[in-house]
Amino acid sequence: MDSQKILRKPVSINVPHDNNDLLKEAIERVNSSVEVKTLWEIINVNAIDRMGYSDHGSVHFQIVSNIALRVARLLHKHGVEMSISTGFDLSYNHAELVIFMASLFHDLGMSIHRVQHEEFSLIIANNLLREMLDFLPTEERVIVTSEVLHAIIAHRSGGKPLTIEAGIVRVADALDMSKGRTRIPYEQGHKDIYSLSARAIESVEIAESGDPERPVQINIEMTNSSGIFQADELLNEKLKGSGIEQYVSVNAFISGETEEKLLKTPLNISLKGK
Repeated sequence: MDSQKILRKPVSINVPHDNNDLLKEAIERVNSSVEVKTLWEIINVNAIDRMGYSDHGSVHFQIVSNIALRVARLLHKHGVEMSISTGFDLSYNHAELVIFMASLFHDLGMSIHRVQHEEFSLIIANNLLREMLDFLPTEERVIVTSEVLHAIIAHRSGGKPLTIEAGIVRVADALDMSKGRTRIPYEQGHKDIYSLSARAIESVEIAESGDPERPVQINIEMTNSSGIFQADELLNEKLKGSGIEQYVSVNAFISGETEEKLLKTPLNISLKGK
């Protein structure tokens, strides 16, 4: 059977490569890989069809990679040196390559299972990176691969990024929080603080602030105050200890004069304990 016919629709990752030849080559290789695209589809069968989660395939990776590169370029513009440069004397272009590949591969393990998917992602990504990065000299390929794998494992809950690149990917993953992210579980009736708060996020903007000490401004537009859970609990948990928190400020606000009503009927809450 033609493997292309298995896919529900063609997928393509579009990010501005900004004359970074390493990134440009990686984009072309990812978008021409039937294996990568098929893995993304398997992830979404598990996430959407079997577990009722939101998209964890190409849409998610497209958003995360664009956010991550936007953050990286703002930091670079304001003189923040990437860890691959300080640790291995490789270029900023290599740092973007690490960030891009980690953004696309961090959830590959969900093709196996949600539980411990970060560890499974390491196995799958390591094999793919050997092929995807074979345009690099051997030493550079090994270094970039290791940095990508570190960023993948550091995005998990309780992960402790040791590099700026890993911190960027960790935060970018958390910033895919707008209401489209929770459409599927919300419409299927999964009304909890996670789906309701995500439903309340109208948009997320990554802007350049006027503060050179904190050049990255995250603007979170909400339609309901429940969205503060996304910013205060989920984003803050990923931002704290990321290694980039000192460069980032977060501004969350409610748009419009009235809040959107997210619950039409009361929730039945079961209280456990004495």
